Amino acid sequence: MSVRQLLTTLGLSVLLCGAASFAQAQSAPPKATKSAAKPAAAKPEAAKPEAKPPAAVGGAEPTLIGQFGTWGAYTATPNGKKVCFALAKPSSSKTNPPNRPRDPAYAFVSTRPAEKVSNEVSVMIGYTLKPGSESTLEVGGASYAMYTQGDGLWIKNAAEEERMVDAMRKAADVTVKGVSAKGTETTDTFSLKGLAQALDKLAQDCRR
Repeated sequence: MSVRQLLTTLGLSVLLCGAASFAQAQSAPPKATKSAAKPAAAKPEAAKPEAKPPAAVGGAEPTLIGQFGTWGAYTATPNGKKVCFALAKPSSSKTNPPNRPRDPAYAFVSTRPAEKVSNEVSVMIGYTLKPGSESTLEVGGASYAMYTQGDGLWIKNAAEEERMVDAMRKAADVTVKGVSAKGTETTDTFSLKGLAQALDKLAQDCRR
């Protein structure tokens, strides 16, 4: 699956529906998400320093407003509601057992003013996660539990998200660990170079 196809099916749907899905997940058993990615038949793609702009989703064409290190800053206006997000691909990815096939992973930090959501962190892991499993996001010497649903990750304790984002602004990288439905363990490391600048740019552009 190409970067453009993956972002078409996953990108904005996660940004627009991530908070709602997460809220529902707190009070109901996990449900299969429509955006669940199927395992790729080919070998994993090598990590690239920059992710390509997402394709149009629902008539909303995301606009790249700046590239900061490994993070791209984008805005879109689906259904007249502004969405801003920073996007990056991992600088390194490992699987155990080694060389297991999977789709590319992506990290998002999104802001949706209409929903009063600011700097929501989510990760598209590139495979269907083991149902009921928990993943972790490690940054700045701390480890945060991540709720899993389909192929997406969101912080389990929303009260910790602001502290986690603050740590991400200051740290050199962040590590995300997960377990696939087939039992494969994955470790993805994302460089955080440029994230603080990307978030500052989005904060300016997302004001209403």
